[in-house]
Amino acid sequence: MTTTTTGFPDPAEDFTTSEGLRALLIRLHEGGEDAWVHDPVARDLMEFAADKYRALARKHKLDTWEAVAAAFDAMQYRSTREANDPWAIITHAVRITCIYEERAQGLLCSVHQARRAHVSAFHDPERFSDRDTAALADYHPAFHTTDTHPSDIDTEPRDGLGSAQACMSAESAAEDAIAILCLLDWPADTARASVEHVCGALVKAGTRQSAYEALRRDRHARALLDLPRRSWTALLKALLGNPNPAYAATTTGRGVLLRLLLGETLDLLLRDDDLILALALAAPHSRGGEPS
Repeated sequence: MTTTTTGFPDPAEDFTTSEGLRALLIRLHEGGEDAWVHDPVARDLMEFAADKYRALARKHKLDTWEAVAAAFDAMQYRSTREANDPWAIITHAVRITCIYEERAQGLLCSVHQARRAHVSAFHDPERFSDRDTAALADYHPAFHTTDTHPSDIDTEPRDGLGSAQACMSAESAAEDAIAILCLLDWPADTARASVEHVCGALVKAGTRQSAYEALRRDRHARALLDLPRRSWTALLKALLGNPNPAYAATTTGRGVLLRLLLGETLDLLLRDDDLILALALAAPHSRGGEPS
């Protein structure tokens, strides 16, 4: 009488180890395509792979069985069967596949295309709902068209004296801006620190619009300056100008710093009722009580 052990894997084929997995893959390869369909150990292997790569698939926002399919493909290769550590080869293949699967979903293309460097270099498509403004013309620079006025053109200094005069003009504009804030009940130390921080960001950004967008999102700077949101927003619009292209050719769009550099005096700025009212109401320690 012969006793069979069908359904019980050979201890030598313990697929949780590298040697056991190699032995199992070799037997399944020699058994042909039907071996993967009817072999109970093959089924247990794929269930083990599902548990093993479930977290990796979840990390890349994929279904578990997408990772299992990638593991199954890697198990068919001769290089996997002959590797020193078959599980390491399979894990690497699954990780690469998950990365490009997620990239393909973000780029709205096939996985084959996402694997190409010139395609994966692009960023994911952006939806209008991802922006603070719904209209494309409000944030895309390609749609920003403004009329150029002679007073808006900055002439470059021709010699060292011109550079020194430009530097002095910038410093003078910053000091006048600080003076305006102090006259409107802004604390002197807060006014100076805020204006100097805005001027530094403006130098790094290169343009008033870029500086405004960067500073508007800079919560760290606002926390260091101890300014509430309403004060910070009003200050940026006053110093750098309203970024809306519709105001580009107006005093509201130019901002205090540019107006001072263009030759406007401190007395003239103090006659701008809209500017003065906005800064006075935004003063962080005005008589309106604690800053909100």
